[in-house]
Amino acid sequence: MTVTAMNHFTILTDNLDATIEFYRDYLGLETGERPPLKFPGAWLYAGKVAVLHIIAGKTLPEPREGVIDHIAFSATGLRATVKKLIQGNIDYSLRQVRPVDPWQLFFFDPSGAKVELDYPPNEPTPEP
Repeated sequence: MTVTAMNHFTILTDNLDATIEFYRDYLGLETGERPPLKFPGAWLYAGKVAVLHIIAGKTLPEPREGVIDHIAFSATGLRATVKKLIQGNIDYSLRQVRPVDPWQLFFFDPSGAKVELDYPPNEPTPEP
């Protein structure tokens, strides 16, 4: 047996609407079909793939981030994303270890999960 790819991430939330809105607004994910599960939640899609499953209605762990350090997505549009984070008053950290390495943009979702967006190294540097 060999793993061939990551299928999806699942996060817990105590505010389903705010979490859906966050991932839609800041990552461009879209809500889509979800099986009729017996608990509240949502599936968010990147194109035709459900990459993020959200479960609501459970008590969140303390500390909020639990055992998963962060979830990472490949992305484009670094300048626009940083601008949107600033407008949304969301703290972020941006780094590029070497000019040939991807840009790494880190921030937290409404439930405390750390999100990383990886941008191609040739993306224009965000304006200060």
